[in-house]
Amino acid sequence: MTARRRVKIERPSIVGVISTPAELDRALRIRKPPDFFELRLDSLGEPVDEEKLSRLRAPLIITARDPREGGANNLSIQKRRKLLRRFLPHAAFLDVELRSARPLRSIVDIVHKRNVRLLLSFHDFNSTPSLGSLRAMARKAKSLGAAVFKVATRTDTPEQLARLLAFIPKAGVDLSLSVMGIGKLGRKSRRELMRRGSILNYAHVGRSSVPGQPSLERARIHQRKL
Repeated sequence: MTARRRVKIERPSIVGVISTPAELDRALRIRKPPDFFELRLDSLGEPVDEEKLSRLRAPLIITARDPREGGANNLSIQKRRKLLRRFLPHAAFLDVELRSARPLRSIVDIVHKRNVRLLLSFHDFNSTPSLGSLRAMARKAKSLGAAVFKVATRTDTPEQLARLLAFIPKAGVDLSLSVMGIGKLGRKSRRELMRRGSILNYAHVGRSSVPGQPSLERARIHQRKL
């Protein structure tokens, strides 16, 4: 495979999430692709046709999610490492949970030597941590060489949403942030957080996998209003 150009993100962008073989086929048919696609290697559930990946008309983020942070199929760290290593040649970004950065250090080290950028992420499906906790995680992500720190947390209450909204301007670290809410106020959170500068904003290309995740069409409407 030819070397990839190092991808930079200069404005709030949309990521179309591919979780199933059917969604991969749908992504190939999208006339106007999003800024990025995310390939959820943990949930695809069958061998991926890598020739199809080469035909996607947007840079690719790959991830194999930790089961403790919403990963499907209860994949072991060894299985996740194997999947990420296999698909890394297709990637513009590698998404690894902050908690997995050290167990997956061999993959992270490869990323730092190639034209692939590191996205470190944190998911909490039960609550939204304090602003201090979020800031501490952002500093750790920065120290580990992340280009982007992604946060996805529960936003069922106005207080939880307020903490996420406060995080972007008060993160206290020179690092691109991708921030989104899940739950009752998830849809509102994504609209407001994109407006505040969330750099990567996730949307489904088939069916929403988490409460509050917008469709690709809805995310584009929000992006046009920036």
